[in-house]
Amino acid sequence: MKLHSRHLLGLEGMSKDELTLILDTAVSFREILDRPIKKVPPLQGKTVVNLFFESSTRTRISFELAERRLSADVVSFTAAASSVSKGETLKDTARNIEAMKIDMVVVRHAAPGSAHFLSKVVDANVINAGDGGHEHPTQGLLDMYTLREKFGALEGLRVCIVGDITHSRVARSNIYGLLTMGAEVSVCGPETLIPRELGKFGVQVYHHLEEVIPKVDALNVLRVQLERQKSGLFPSMREYHRFFGVTKEKVSRAPKPITIMHPGPINRDVELSADLADSEHSVILQQVTNGVAIRMAVLYLLGTTN
Repeated sequence: MKLHSRHLLGLEGMSKDELTLILDTAVSFREILDRPIKKVPPLQGKTVVNLFFESSTRTRISFELAERRLSADVVSFTAAASSVSKGETLKDTARNIEAMKIDMVVVRHAAPGSAHFLSKVVDANVINAGDGGHEHPTQGLLDMYTLREKFGALEGLRVCIVGDITHSRVARSNIYGLLTMGAEVSVCGPETLIPRELGKFGVQVYHHLEEVIPKVDALNVLRVQLERQKSGLFPSMREYHRFFGVTKEKVSRAPKPITIMHPGPINRDVELSADLADSEHSVILQQVTNGVAIRMAVLYLLGTTN
């Protein structure tokens, strides 16, 4: 089996078989990361360009590491050090780079749909590393991988995504992927930060954290994305932490241990308390490691079978 598309633009519309293929492929690459020699040759001779028009640390480094582990030639691009700062368009940037005979493009951009646009104007495989508030598919995949690794299966797993759902591309990719894999998905946050139409997709909506904690196996806690918000969506950071901050005290009232996730970077003691982030309940560092394996799997499947 192979992926139906030459690109990974989002998890919306992907089949359960395709998602399972990526997760299963990542298992093999996760084992490679524990070896003394972590490099394998599948993408030897291929050139991958990382087009990052938005700031990134974890995602950019994770992709670069995954590409190098697969023996690809890697070119990393940042908007601040490019002709974009002189007014060059995304289309011209992409076509100029492709004229240098690039095989794959990993793109992060503030505009929703930018990855889809790129896939229409270049011949290279395109991987979406986050497009505005739309999707962040590899983050959704690594979150699902981490949950499957922890619990053994995603079918029937009860996962709640907590925080700023409206502005979160991570939330969208998680919702699409988890629902397709048979998980029970809920969200929790202020009414001003949750889209009204979510209930139509089979997602349960909560506005009180204490109500949802006893009902779930895992909480995926989102960063408060001030850079994408308009003012006035909640009174203050202190108020947000009081009502929606996930703390050890709150999760200790659950009838069983709850797994804590976070896509990073963490606003410690805002959406997630520092002691809980560093506790035995947290799989945040596992998410980071698994992110390299997932990105290796995606690059491999697109670069060798599509």
